[in-house]
Amino acid sequence: MNIKNTFFIVLGCLFSLGSCQSQKNEPLPLKKQHKEIIGSTIIIGANQLSKYLPLLKNKRIGIVANQTSVIFKNPENSTHTHLVDSLTSLGINIQKVFAPEHGFRGKADAGEHITNGKDPKTGVDIISIYGKNKKPSVKQLKGLDLIVFDIQDVGARFYTYISSLHYVMEACAENNIPILILDRPNPNGHYTDGPILETEHKSFVGMHPIPIVHGMTIGEYAQMINGEKWLKNKVQCDITVITCENYKKQSEYSLPIKPSPNLPNDNSINLYPSLCFFEGTTVSVGRGTEMQFQLYGAPFLPKTDFTFTPKPNDGAKHPKHENKICHGEDLRNTPKLNSLNLKWISKAYQLSPDKDLFFNNFFTKLAGTKKLQQQISSGMNYRDIRKSWIKGLREYDEMRTQYLLY
Repeated sequence: MNIKNTFFIVLGCLFSLGSCQSQKNEPLPLKKQHKEIIGSTIIIGANQLSKYLPLLKNKRIGIVANQTSVIFKNPENSTHTHLVDSLTSLGINIQKVFAPEHGFRGKADAGEHITNGKDPKTGVDIISIYGKNKKPSVKQLKGLDLIVFDIQDVGARFYTYISSLHYVMEACAENNIPILILDRPNPNGHYTDGPILETEHKSFVGMHPIPIVHGMTIGEYAQMINGEKWLKNKVQCDITVITCENYKKQSEYSLPIKPSPNLPNDNSINLYPSLCFFEGTTVSVGRGTEMQFQLYGAPFLPKTDFTFTPKPNDGAKHPKHENKICHGEDLRNTPKLNSLNLKWISKAYQLSPDKDLFFNNFFTKLAGTKKLQQQISSGMNYRDIRKSWIKGLREYDEMRTQYLLY
């Protein structure tokens, strides 16, 4: 039997039964539990159990996880087991799960309050690290020997999982708890773009002086947080990264699980860095439809052949312009972007009948600077706007090089 088949059989057993056990009903020895896929397929960190199971053995573990924290069963990534379920079945002592924005199972709206509780499947305590409790407390970390961080990111500064990473690293550094990061590819890792965040506009949707599209994996980003001493009092965290195999920055990587409720497919993930600007305006990006972040529109924009009507759904209980017919632009057939696209927001602004009400205060937080709103309002050409970022991007790219793993 070859290595690949062994891997699938063992994972298949995990997937269907919850664990693979010997005749004595005891977990198999760690060295026999898993093998990695060999070949050109991208192998995520979580799938490389032989590299990290020994680091978890006989330790009290906390896991930062959501619905994307899975071990894939086959090269096509079409079936999977959740990391928490798999590790629990293997006898790993998981004591707590720390859940970021959207919750442990990824069902909550953007910005929705997440409550603490217990995972009904494993009985493990779930602690929200979103809202008022963004940083795990001393009490919440008490008794833990190691934190595992395994969440799929999409490579945009305002996607809050990297902000959660910051606070988890800071809390662990202050409490002398190491972090094990199971790395995953960045679907927008093939480019960097956007204005560098100015520190006076720091918020949970932008914590560090980086561009909007940062071009790093979670593991690389953690190394940069440490190396640039961005944590409070310049503390540094003890981190270990289980890197992806066969992954390069230009690799095509399709996410088989929605990273959040309103990013349903690869197209939405690729358009997200460009369309998220609309979240700081009176224009909808399709929350409340099944085409989230693949369109834009509003009732007040000029009538077009394309319309949509936002209605409550998973991830958008009260969407912008709820139950109102919106006119706009369908972007579902847009070719893959390799840079931010400012044409859409500039166009919507110019077509808006009441420009004074177009932007809200959230726009500056998303942009990380007041300049972008001023540039759009002045009618500056999007090419000239992008030129204003070049110096900052060059400095950022030079800085991040030392932290790259791929």
